[in-house]
Amino acid sequence: MMTSTIHYGLLIALAIALVVAAFTDIRHRRIDNWLNGAIALGAPLFWWSSGLTLWPEVALQLGVAVAAFALLAGLFALKMMGGGDVKLLTALALWVRPDIFLNLLIVMALAGGVLTIVMGVWHIMRKQRDRLAIPYGVAIAFGGLWVLYFNLFPAAATAAAAQ
Repeated sequence: MMTSTIHYGLLIALAIALVVAAFTDIRHRRIDNWLNGAIALGAPLFWWSSGLTLWPEVALQLGVAVAAFALLAGLFALKMMGGGDVKLLTALALWVRPDIFLNLLIVMALAGGVLTIVMGVWHIMRKQRDRLAIPYGVAIAFGGLWVLYFNLFPAAATAAAAQ
């Protein structure tokens, strides 16, 4: 019972952190390192509360996070992605199973496309001539919240009911 309470508490904390990341990215166009660090540091507690084994489950989580970071760091080097976005997605990879992480990436990409169109129209309507800056942390947070709501919370409820 205590483990499921901790599990739900961690999921709620992650949801709050994602909302904070989205709002800080909208407001300041950056996602703070302390927030990304807190998300990453919460993952081992989440693994424990989920009952993941060190091998192969936790190792797979770490592998996906390392692969995501390597790929996303390349996009950062090409100036296609912000550093805070890279760190946020890498931290989320620590929380989400690889198959669900793919869902997160798909939902994030779709949300990012909609966000880009909306921001582009807004930019044109305001007749701004400066470079358009997309707060992609919003799309990442949306993808993360989508996965939380449709994958992680139902899985936690099933696990709690089985106990």
